[in-house]
Amino acid sequence: MKYELLGTLRVVDDDRRSSISAPKIEVLLATLLVRADHVVTTDQLMGEIWGERLPRRATAGLHVYVSELRKFLHRPGRADGPIETRSPGYVLRRGSDSLDYQAFLELTDLGRARMREGRHAEAAELFDAGLALWHGPVLGDIGTGPILRSFVTRLSEVRMECTEMLVDCRLQLGHHRELIGTLFTLTTENPLREAFYRQLMLALCRSERRADALKVYQWARTTLIDELGLEPCAQLQDLHRAVLQADERVLELCVA
Repeated sequence: MKYELLGTLRVVDDDRRSSISAPKIEVLLATLLVRADHVVTTDQLMGEIWGERLPRRATAGLHVYVSELRKFLHRPGRADGPIETRSPGYVLRRGSDSLDYQAFLELTDLGRARMREGRHAEAAELFDAGLALWHGPVLGDIGTGPILRSFVTRLSEVRMECTEMLVDCRLQLGHHRELIGTLFTLTTENPLREAFYRQLMLALCRSERRADALKVYQWARTTLIDELGLEPCAQLQDLHRAVLQADERVLELCVA
C-alpha cells in the first residue's frame, strides 16, 4: 500500500486510489502518517482535528474516528491493520507500505549530493523524479493544527528548494533559453523568492537579452522594497552589476 501526501491525501492499492470524504477523519489519517511509526497522543490528535475548541465528548469522538479509519485502511489478507493503540495515543505502523513524501525527500537529498559533485545531468534527473511525485499542494491544504502546519511548511519549502536546484542544474547544462518561460512563471508565483529572479536574469543574459535581464532586476527591487522595505540580496546585486558590465566570468560564477 502507498500513501500519497504530496497533493490530495490518497491511499493507493495497486492501481486503485481511494480517499476519505470525511474531513476530520482525513486530518486524523494525515497526522498519523506525518508521524508514522511514532506515537501521537490523544491530546495532539484532538488538537489537530478540533483545534482549541474541543467538543464536550472529544475523546469519544476520536475513538469513533479511529474506528472508522481502521475500517477504511483494512485490506483483505492482512491480519492486522496499520493503526495500533499505544499509550498515550495511537501509532500508524508503516511496515512495507510507502510514503511519497519520504521518496521525494530521498530523491532531493541524492540530487543535492550529485549537484555538489558537479554531476548536474544526474542531479537534474533526480530532482525531476522527485517533483514528478507531486500532484498539488501538500495534503490539499487540509488541517491547521501545529503538526500538519509544520509538515506543510517544511515540505513546501523543500519543494521550492528542489525547484531552484533543478533550474540551476539546467542552467549549468546550457538550457537557458528553454527555462525563460518557466522562470517568468516562477517569479510571478513566488515574488519574494530572490533565487528565481537571479536565475531568470542569468537565462535572459545568456540568451542575449541583457536589457530584459536588467528589467527583471528592477522588477525584483521594486517588489522587495514595496513588500518588505528591503533591497535585493547581495548575490542579486552582484549579478545586476555583472550584467551592466557584460562580465561573462562573473555571470558564470553566479550559478549556484
